[in-house]
This record gives sequence, structure tokens and C-alpha cells, in this order.
Amino acid sequence: MEFQIRYGTARVDDPDRFLAAVREIAAATGTRIVLFDADRMAGQEHVRSALRHAVRSFERREMIARNLEMEALLYASGSRQTRVGRTFGLHAGLNRSYIAVSEPVGRAWEELGRLVRFVPEPEGHDPGRRERLCDLFGITPEELGAVGEDRLGELVLERVALLDANR
Repeated sequence: MEFQIRYGTARVDDPDRFLAAVREIAAATGTRIVLFDADRMAGQEHVRSALRHAVRSFERREMIARNLEMEALLYASGSRQTRVGRTFGLHAGLNRSYIAVSEPVGRAWEELGRLVRFVPEPEGHDPGRRERLCDLFGITPEELGAVGEDRLGELVLERVALLDANR
């Protein structure tokens, strides 16, 4: 299963209603759609890694979650806990998101454009990103110091991969 990934923003008043609209688009277009909270992600490679792991567990019938979308959020979070995985998805308020759509994308992007404003992914990262990712993934200052600040994303990807080992 292949995914295309875009970056976008959306104002969400009611996350359940918003997700219901996304599910309707997915059903109508024959796709899978996963929205990741970009503020909790270490970039697109983090998204791709979570999706690869989720698809593999889905194909092997070794899923933790009941659906592929939640499985991807669990991998993104590096946790088996649904309540933690959910925090890597939508929330009320302004959402900066990575939106992943499985093939065939067809008109899915057009339909999603009614809910999401697609914008270029910002260059650089917000000042609190390093601290936030270290806190979310339990990365210690010593660990980060040993590999270097520029490899923070690799440490996050390691945590994603460790979810398989910690089953």
C-alpha cells in the first residue's frame, strides 16, 4: 500500500465530526486517509516510517489497533496505548498536519481540500520542537548528546521501530 503525503492546516471545532467527514471521503474515494499532528512528528520520514510499520502489521494480521489509521498513529507515537496514539492525530483548534492518502488518490485530495488548507511544509522547526520530541519519545540529553542534535529524527525513528520489539 503506497501513500502520498502532504502538509496542511485545518481549524477543527469538533474532532469527531471532522474525522467522520474524513472517513466519508476515504469511503467515497476508496482510499485510506491518516492525519498526523505535525507538531508531534519528526518530519515526513517519521510519517513514512509509521505508515510502513502499520501496513506491515496490517498485512501480517498482527495489529494492535482495530484499523490501519489508528495503527499508524500508534507507530507514530511509539506506544501501544490508544490514548497516546490519539494525541498524534487531530485535536480541537488549529491543526498543522501531515495528511497521508493511500493509492488511488484520485479525487481524495480535491475532497480533502474542502476540509484542509494545503500549504508548503514550513522550513526549519519551531523552537520548542527538540524539547517536545525528546519529552514525547523519552530521549535523554545524554542520548542526544552522544549522537548529535542533527540526528534527533533518527532517534525518534528508532522509537517507532522499537514498538515491534516491545509487543
